Parts: sequence; structure tokens; C-alpha cells
Amino acid sequence: MSIVVTGATGKLGRHVVEALLERNVPTQEIVATGRSLEKLADFAERGVQVKGMDYADPASVAQALKGASKVLLISGSEVGQRVEQHRIVIEAAKAEGVELLAYTSIANADTTSMKLAGEHQATEAILRESGVPFVLLRNGWYLENYTEQLPGTLAQGAIAGSAGEGRVSAASRADYAHAAAAVLVADDQAGKIYELGGDEPFTMAELAAEITAAAGKHVAYQDLPAQEYAGMLAGFGVPEAFADILADSDLGIARGDLLVSSGDLRTLIGRPTTSLGEAVRAAAATA
Repeated sequence: MSIVVTGATGKLGRHVVEALLERNVPTQEIVATGRSLEKLADFAERGVQVKGMDYADPASVAQALKGASKVLLISGSEVGQRVEQHRIVIEAAKAEGVELLAYTSIANADTTSMKLAGEHQATEAILRESGVPFVLLRNGWYLENYTEQLPGTLAQGAIAGSAGEGRVSAASRADYAHAAAAVLVADDQAGKIYELGGDEPFTMAELAAEITAAAGKHVAYQDLPAQEYAGMLAGFGVPEAFADILADSDLGIARGDLLVSSGDLRTLIGRPTTSLGEAVRAAAATA
């Protein structure tokens, strides 16, 4: 058996490879793929198979999936190009006859109207039409979406957004990675859909309060109209189209689109999910 992890040079992908190793999956059965072999060198030194793979290069995808039993398709990072890139991986998986393809989709993909969900919804449709046995890992927001911005947040003394009083079920990348690893090593996963999110949803005002408590500096949440928030992000150098997507995602939070109550993440990892307080305190300690 071999388990191929796509995007293993990325933050989530690296966590997944580590989680598989923690589960004592033999190194020779793990294939870490990415565009940069140099970034995978540390895994190779530990005995993990490494292969170059670019989502946009069908030949590299086919080669990377050769001999694969299971594949984790981590959604690409190039918004606007992901549907065709994902299609290339799915078609290669079908040609290889893999027994399972796990895809990292977005929480509540079947009901959300968030713009960011469009490519995930299209990928799920391709999977259903492909005939490839698949499982959906519908990941919610990452806690790191907020904690990695902590230095800037503290400098500004505020968090801006358009989420209102909406609650988001965010969890850490490591939590989502351990869930993916659990699914990849389990039997009878084809056809399952996991709605994944943190145990304790929170509002942006509650996030600001946690940061205030952890850093000892007052941080407030400033709620803005979505158009104004997108303009502010663009002013900070975020590409205009992506700024619009981020503001729209906050409107999704306000609607409850990223609220997850299934308990699937906690069940898969066998422990409570990382809390907002834990994540913020860890980030504040190094900010």
C-alpha cells in the first residue's frame, strides 16, 4: 500500500505527513509530493518517498500517483485555477485505479453560498462523476488564519472584518491533518463526508478578547461593511479579487456558513480540538 499526499510542501500537507508518521505508517508507504523536491528533502532523509508534482502538469501528476493505493488531494492554493488542477489529479487517480481519494473541501459545501466555496463545490461534482472512490474532508477555517496575523493585529490594536456576531468553528492545521491521517489509514471510508470544525465556535469579538488577555494589550473588533473591508484589504496590498473573496467569506461567517456542530473532527482525532485560547496564547508567546 502507498499513501500519496499532494501539496506536502505546504503547511497542511507537511502536518499530514507528520501525522501519518506518528501513526507508525511505514515510511516507504508514504509518498510526499510537491513542486519543490528541496522542500521535501527532510522527509526523504527520514525514509519517506518524495516525488515532484505540479497540479497543472498532468505528466508529473500521473508519475507521482503511480502505484498509489490512497491519495489525499489537498486543494490547491491558486484560486481561480483549482477546478482544472483538481480535475487533473482526479483523472490520474482514476487511471491508476486508486482505492480511495480524500479531498480537502470546505465546511458545509452543499449549503454555503460563499464565493470561496465555488471551486470546492465544482471539485466535489467532478469527484461524484468520476467513479473514483472518494471521501470528503470538509475543513472549516484554520485558527492560523487569525493567529498568524497576530503581530499586525497587535500593532493595529484592532481586528477588522465583516463577520458581525457570526460564529466560526475554526481548528488548527494540525487538527485537520490528524483527521486526514485517521481517514487515510482507516478502512471503508469511500462515500463518507466529514464536516470538520473546532469544538468551540467563537465570534470575532471573542477572538479580540482572547488576544487582549493573552498579549496584555487591548484589541477590539471593528465590524465594517463588506465593501469597505475589501477596500481596506486592497489598501494593504491584498489583490482586489482576493480581498473581495475574503470580505465575502466574512459575510459567510455572519450567516453561519462556517459553523460546524457535527463533532466529526473531535471524533476522528480522538481528543478535543485545539481551543482558540490555546492557539492565541501559543502565538502570543512568540509574537
